[in-house]
Amino acid sequence: MNSFVLEGLSLVNDNQGTFYLTLAFFNSSYLSYLYLDPQGISRQRIWDDEKGNWTTYDSPAETECALYGKCGAFGICNSQNPSICSCMKGFKPNNIDEWNSGNWTNGCTRINQLRCHRLNNTDSEPDDNEYGFLKLERIKVPDFAEWSEHLENECKNRCLNNCSCIAYAFDAAIGCMSWSKDLIDIQKFSYGGLDLYIRLPRSELDKKNITVAIIITVVIGTTIIIVVSLIFLLRWMNKDRDRTGRRVYVKFEELAMFEDNGKETKLHQLPLFKFEELATATIDFNPSNKLGQGGFGPVYMGKLLDGKEIAVKRLSSVSGQGFEEFANEVLVISKLQHRNLVRLLGCCIEREEKMLVYEYMPNKSLDAFLFDSTKRKLLDWKNRFNIIKGISRGLLYLHQDSRLRIIHRDLKASNILLDEEMNPKISDFGMARIFGGNENQANTRRIVGTYGYMAPEYVLRGHFSEKSDVFSYGVLLLEIISGRRNTSFYNNEHFFNLLGYAWKLWIEDNILALADTELVSKQCCHQEILRCIHVGLLCVQEHANYRPSLSMVISMLNSEIIDLLSPTQPAFTAALHEESLPNNKWSINDVTITNIEGR
Repeated sequence: MNSFVLEGLSLVNDNQGTFYLTLAFFNSSYLSYLYLDPQGISRQRIWDDEKGNWTTYDSPAETECALYGKCGAFGICNSQNPSICSCMKGFKPNNIDEWNSGNWTNGCTRINQLRCHRLNNTDSEPDDNEYGFLKLERIKVPDFAEWSEHLENECKNRCLNNCSCIAYAFDAAIGCMSWSKDLIDIQKFSYGGLDLYIRLPRSELDKKNITVAIIITVVIGTTIIIVVSLIFLLRWMNKDRDRTGRRVYVKFEELAMFEDNGKETKLHQLPLFKFEELATATIDFNPSNKLGQGGFGPVYMGKLLDGKEIAVKRLSSVSGQGFEEFANEVLVISKLQHRNLVRLLGCCIEREEKMLVYEYMPNKSLDAFLFDSTKRKLLDWKNRFNIIKGISRGLLYLHQDSRLRIIHRDLKASNILLDEEMNPKISDFGMARIFGGNENQANTRRIVGTYGYMAPEYVLRGHFSEKSDVFSYGVLLLEIISGRRNTSFYNNEHFFNLLGYAWKLWIEDNILALADTELVSKQCCHQEILRCIHVGLLCVQEHANYRPSLSMVISMLNSEIIDLLSPTQPAFTAALHEESLPNNKWSINDVTITNIEGR
């Protein structure tokens, strides 16, 4: 992608109170300049030769929350709420009349002032039981943070033992941040951001509303009784319902189930396709319509009677996977909606057949392009960077923003599908796991996934979490940039895998050599490529705690974080010995692995 910009930005002062930015272009006939108006909104003016004057293009902030200090000190801005400003817990508006009229700039003040007034005495040690921290999630943290290299648990203690510290936040890629002055320009995001901890008296944190608790208990109990009653009623009403030939719908969430060998599996509202309908669409599952073969079974392209193109994944009778993975994928993906996740249209549960019906992706999977010497040339840097960012957005949705917290556990190039515009969509949720509200990681004795993409703590100890998905993402990112499989170095006497090769180039300060020659030869975007490689190496570090979260990955990719931490040595950069690994079923090619257990 060639840039038409000849020089960088230059800041010009016209000595009349106006500052503006200039750019120089290869095409000297193109005249344009950028400037900031008094409200801090950027605008662009372009010279129109035909009209003989300037045309102004506005670039307003996406939301009102983008205006600095919109809600004043200790106010939180949330563009999703009708009243976008609110005071933090433990705070009240400075001027209630102004606040109610929509003027929030005076901000908020504490209801109960902190009793520690030794603001500049960092040696003072207040009672740990006197104060605590209120956790605010998905927050744009305030400006003017004081930064340190403390670890997460040390960050909290450092703030608690410092009278002047009123808030702190931590991120593995940045470090410990703390604040001692008014907290200004705080925003609540629907995804991304950091956890911000606000110092409050312990008495305010421990208050409980007994009346609300009683009401909630009664409501939950009543709801459970109603749901159980509806389950039995609906199962009785829906028995043999599809004799009419109409499309049957699995009822909403917990209200309907299907059974297999005595197991009951809950489904979301989802259409059930008839076997004959899918057989007709795929021309009796003709081999010419076969799109691919996975661990689950073959995938066929089909066309419904209304002309809609679909992809049908058919559970193979000899598959290592079975009903459990089939039901898990239906349960997980039927509850998800995101532009970077493949959309499940329905399923078929008939006779011995179990099939999933997806939207059709005309460009198939990423590996079909990335690891093909001819097709790879179609992936310029613009496409690859769009794919990298799209995967990160989809994975962030799974981890933080969906109705369920989901760990994919099998993120790889063959599970990234591409639509007609080469936009990525994460697929194959048969191995995914749902986390509970307070659950951060889980253990398993059944290791599933794909060799070369699995994090070391998962391979060796069965521990998986969001950070194990981050590891897989890092491997995938390096594959997208290099155009090489992680396992393409197998049996190489110098490098065990792509991660080892990348680390060697990093310590030799020659990391650009990792990039696909098709990208480097274009002589453009080298800084973006280098930043992406840097992010990829941060994601594949051996210790899970050192890897960034997906929200931090997105910020780093978008250059919102200018200075990146140096990565430590990636996992699996030296040859592994068989005796050091658990007794699992392995494969070095692009298929899943699993332990075989009786059911």
